[in-house]
Amino acid sequence: MPLVRALADTSALLCGGTAGIGLATARALCRAGVPRIMLVGRDRARGEAAAASVVEEATASVDVRFVSADVTTVGGATAAAEAAATAFGAVDLLVNTGGGPAGGVGMPTLFHKTPIEEVTVAVDGLLHAVLLPSRAVLPLMMEQGGGTIINVASDAGKAATPGESVIGAGMAGIMMFTRGLANEAKRSGVRVNCLTPSIVRGTPLYDALMAHPFASKLFTKAEAMASLGVVDADDLAGLACYLASPAAAKLSGQCISMNGGISAA
Repeated sequence: MPLVRALADTSALLCGGTAGIGLATARALCRAGVPRIMLVGRDRARGEAAAASVVEEATASVDVRFVSADVTTVGGATAAAEAAATAFGAVDLLVNTGGGPAGGVGMPTLFHKTPIEEVTVAVDGLLHAVLLPSRAVLPLMMEQGGGTIINVASDAGKAATPGESVIGAGMAGIMMFTRGLANEAKRSGVRVNCLTPSIVRGTPLYDALMAHPFASKLFTKAEAMASLGVVDADDLAGLACYLASPAAAKLSGQCISMNGGISAA
């Protein structure tokens, strides 16, 4: 039988865990009883502050650490995986939230206005932020007989939206990678799922989108369609905790939309 650890026995690695959805997930995992959490980000000062904020909210003893690495590079992804494995002795949970310029997330731009030299850079950044950490961690999970990988993409990979042709291509790639890896890794007891939100309040990306002339028009309309309420980072963090738990032990290869009713993507 695959190894399925209780959250109280889990060692977690969160790439992009120093802000937004990643940081909210770290806090939610901490509240759920995960005792060992490694945050990964490029900015050391922000990362150390994020780790301290998670510890401050903890209701029990928790070992929260930070490693500075750019996981969109081979060296950075490998270093992050090795840091977690060395510190904790295992990596049971990997959460890939991507984001930021190095992660390939830019502002929505009509394709004909996108500089041609930026097209593949954007797609590559999105994919690298998920594929490389997953590749670095997967052998560790296979050796120990189980693990969970949670990727974060967006509904831009499911529903066509003006200005998101490039972003949507990268997000669709993340979703197909999730399904493909889930099919491969199930034989080793490794589950792989993906969260695909639309607009997410309370994140640096949300603030940037709403300050952008073109993007703000798109997402103001999207918010008006969220009849169930606009999703925030804590909403997604709660779903991530469920996917990381034994309750979801038989759930893999899924790309789950949480968007407040904006679409049925």
